Amino acid sequence: MKFIPKTLIICILCFTSLYSYAQVTQVVAHRGYWDTPNNNQNSITALKRAQSIPVYGSEFDVNMTSDGVMIVSHGPKLETIADVQKASYKEVKKLRLKNGEKVPTLKEYLKQGKKGDIKLIFELKVHPAGEKENIAVKKSADMVKKMKLQDKVEFISFSLEACKQLAQLMPECRVQYLSGKIPPKELKEMGIMGLDYHYSQIQKNPQWIEEAHNLGMIVNVWTVNKPELIKEMIDLKVDFITTDAPELVLEMLK
Repeated sequence: MKFIPKTLIICILCFTSLYSYAQVTQVVAHRGYWDTPNNNQNSITALKRAQSIPVYGSEFDVNMTSDGVMIVSHGPKLETIADVQKASYKEVKKLRLKNGEKVPTLKEYLKQGKKGDIKLIFELKVHPAGEKENIAVKKSADMVKKMKLQDKVEFISFSLEACKQLAQLMPECRVQYLSGKIPPKELKEMGIMGLDYHYSQIQKNPQWIEEAHNLGMIVNVWTVNKPELIKEMIDLKVDFITTDAPELVLEMLK
């Protein structure tokens, strides 16, 4: 029997372990883990709850107010405000979420995010193309850099232009496109290294998973809440499942 050096065996085992880990589907809490008592989507409480369970990351939505303040809110409607991007921060600041919290600024949200171990999946909402979008992108990148969170933040957006800009401004951060209509190869050519598509797009194009993996890209699916859909996405070996039911997905992954 041919002798195999011990160091080579260790290297092979480490590589096998890493490869296996890469194939395990992981969980992203959609707008935080909000479906609990005294909680609300995109609230600091929802982020804290996500940080208390073994998820990969917590997704949150970011809009820029009319006077340039970055806030965490899905929008466009927020309580009594029809469009948060057209409202001033002074107007937003008066509001209270259903659990009594104020609408968090991006700085406040990232400050809490810095305290936990999970990734922060930063969705920059679509802003009017042109100057406003450029400002929102730059403010987002600058805030992450200022708070030294490049190793924790991953960007997603329905705006292809915003994704391209973020990929250039933040090469150390993973950027994923949300719209679901572009094949992996075309995204990679734009510098975008991830697909974050609605599960229905992956059902239509399951071959995109292997194509993305062969290109060194990741595949995320949203928003997957029903057990049968969760199982289907796990069986397809997507990298991440974004869900409003993170503990259910974690249980099904055992």
